[in-house]
Amino acid sequence: MSVKEAESGTDSKPLAPGDERVRKVSTLNRMLSRPELGSVSGAILVFAFFALVAWDSGMFNADGVVNWTVVSAQLGIIAVGACLLMIAGEFDLSIGSMIGFAGMMIAIPAVYWGWPVWAAILFAFVGAMAVGFINGYIVVRTGLPSFIVSLAFLFILRGLTIALSIALTNKTIISGVGNLAEGDWLAAMFGGEIGTGLFNWLGSVGWIETYSDGTPVVTGIPMVVVWWFLLTAVCSFVLLRTRFGNWIFASGGDANAAKNVGVPTDRVKILLFMFTAFCATVFAACQVLEFGSAAADRGLLKEFEAIIAAVIGGALLTGGYGSVIGAFFGALIFGVVQMGIFFTGVDSDWFRVFLGVMLLIAVLFNNFIRKKVTSAR
Repeated sequence: MSVKEAESGTDSKPLAPGDERVRKVSTLNRMLSRPELGSVSGAILVFAFFALVAWDSGMFNADGVVNWTVVSAQLGIIAVGACLLMIAGEFDLSIGSMIGFAGMMIAIPAVYWGWPVWAAILFAFVGAMAVGFINGYIVVRTGLPSFIVSLAFLFILRGLTIALSIALTNKTIISGVGNLAEGDWLAAMFGGEIGTGLFNWLGSVGWIETYSDGTPVVTGIPMVVVWWFLLTAVCSFVLLRTRFGNWIFASGGDANAAKNVGVPTDRVKILLFMFTAFCATVFAACQVLEFGSAAADRGLLKEFEAIIAAVIGGALLTGGYGSVIGAFFGALIFGVVQMGIFFTGVDSDWFRVFLGVMLLIAVLFNNFIRKKVTSAR
């Protein structure tokens, strides 16, 4: 034994091949233990299917790709927030109502009160995150199931959105935001595009289709897609590479045990409720600035679609397990299928059937994986 080994008190002798402390894990088992496996596999199958049946429909042309990417991004933004909260063991069913509520908090001050659009957007973020704080505070302080508390806020926010919009403006649809947003520095972060120069060049060299005047059919990458990728990257890093990410897993796995070792589970959950409200407001701001208007009924049923995307992405309904990357691919599946059904000419009512089937398959698959992982340990 060398001097260095003696000083460290260890022996350099390698473990015997049959040592009971060493367990080989096959590549297949390692893949099965990844929560995003189901959504990645599903995305590959969906792309393969529509490549066969809708290749000549324009679905995979430049404008077609942008269409289903935007649909995926809109859902993906709120699916990221829903996924993190589900990993922490909680639900937020008020996400959809928050979209309509935040949209009105942008439109009413900008159109009727004369506020600059950037101030109205900041006002919406502050108001939405305050509601998220109240939502989370009630859950952690009362011990009531977040399903019930957020269900109550679903109706409260939807009712407030309709009642206040009628009381203040006598309307439930407010237009004119688009004209006011022109030249606004903050509005450009939600309603603009990036890469316009690149796409103009791609059109000029014939790599993407152009109109008769030479303008490319796709002029840039919408900001909603940028937000989707940005939130996915940041949240995945936080979840997998930071202490706060460990706290999220611990809060959803066993909250009492996590508290006993010093994890601030209450603070984690309140912050995540605020983050889901933040994601809903990002969605609302992008939507308001895309259409130039806000409507009281926007975001209807989006809370369930966000939860389904998270479940397809590998998040367990019981908490403590999930993947932001999985939620990303879950949302991508939604966008591709929704627009794929349109491009193939199939009745759009079948999309809801697909959602239900995918949810059932995802829950069964996740339950199977959880049992495999538990038995392996």
